[in-house]
Amino acid sequence: MDKVLITGGLGFIGKKLALELQKQNKKVTIFDNSSRKNFNDLKISKKIKVINGDIRNKSDLIKATKNIDTVFHLAFINGTKFFYSKPKLVLEVGLKGTLNLLDAVQKSKKVKKIILASSSEIYQNPQKIPTPEEIEGIVPDVKNPRYSYGSAKLISEILLLHYLNRKKIKRIIFRPHNVYGPGMGFEHVVPEIIRKIFLASNKFKKKETSIVINGTGHETRSFCYIDDAVRSIILLAKKGRDKSIYNVGNNDESKILDIIKKISTILNIRVKIIKSKSPLGSAKRRNPDIKKILNLGYVKEFELNEGLIQTVKWYKNFFLNNR
Repeated sequence: MDKVLITGGLGFIGKKLALELQKQNKKVTIFDNSSRKNFNDLKISKKIKVINGDIRNKSDLIKATKNIDTVFHLAFINGTKFFYSKPKLVLEVGLKGTLNLLDAVQKSKKVKKIILASSSEIYQNPQKIPTPEEIEGIVPDVKNPRYSYGSAKLISEILLLHYLNRKKIKRIIFRPHNVYGPGMGFEHVVPEIIRKIFLASNKFKKKETSIVINGTGHETRSFCYIDDAVRSIILLAKKGRDKSIYNVGNNDESKILDIIKKISTILNIRVKIIKSKSPLGSAKRRNPDIKKILNLGYVKEFELNEGLIQTVKWYKNFFLNNR
C-alpha cells in the first residue's frame, strides 16, 4: 500500500485530496498546524492519520516523512490579502517550509515521489494567453509585498528541481488556476463576491443591491472546480513526467463581471457593480494552456455554472447560520 503524506492537508485542496486518495486505498497522513480555520465541511476519515506539526520545524517533518513513499507538498500561506499584510509569514512558510521538507526527504531516503503545488501567480501578467508552462516566471517588483507569494512559489519550484541530491526521486510540479468550491475560505474571488452580496443585501433579503469590486470587472480568470482539480493532481501523481510542470485548471476564460452576474442569478438578487482600483500587481488576465494535462487524459467534469451553484449554496447556508 502506497504511503502518502500531504503537507497542508487540512486546507481546502489538501483535505479533498486526502479523502480521494484514501478512497483509492492509499495510506494517507496529513501534516498541518491548523493555523487557519478550515471551512470545509468534509469529515476526515478515521483511517487518515493527522499530524499536528509546523512545517517551519524540520524535526517535525523528519518524523512525518520517515516511512512515506509519496509527498504532496501543499503547505503555504494562501489568500491574496495575506500577500500584502503578512509577506514575512508567506516567505517563511513557503521558503523555509520547502527547504525543511526537502531536507527531511533527503534524510528519509524512502520517498520516491514529490508533487509540489506551485501557483498561477508565477505568471503575473503573461505575454501569452492561454499561458503555457514554458513561459518565464516573473517577479515584476521586489518592493511590492504581493510578490512574496509568487516569488516563494517560483523559488520552491527551483528548490525541488535543483536542491535535492537524490536522483531517483520523481519530481512533479503543478500550477493551479483559481480552484474554487464549497468551504474554500474567504480570501478568494468567488467567496469574496458572495460575502459582499450577503452583507450588502442584508443577509440576502434585498432583491436589489450594489457592491464594490476591485478593478473594472473586465479582468479575467479561468475557474476550476475542486473535484476536477483534485482528479488532476492525482492524475499527475500517476502519469506525470519526472521534472515536468503542469497547469491545473480549465481554459474557459471568464470576466469577473460575468462571474458576479452568474452568482447574483443563483441568489436571485440584482447586483449593481461599483468599480474601484485594483490592488497593485493584480493580474488582468489568467487563462492556462492545459494541453499537457489533457494529453495525460484529463477530462473536465464540472461546468462553471454547476460548480457555482454548489459553491453558492454552501456559502449561503454558511453565512445565514454562522453570523
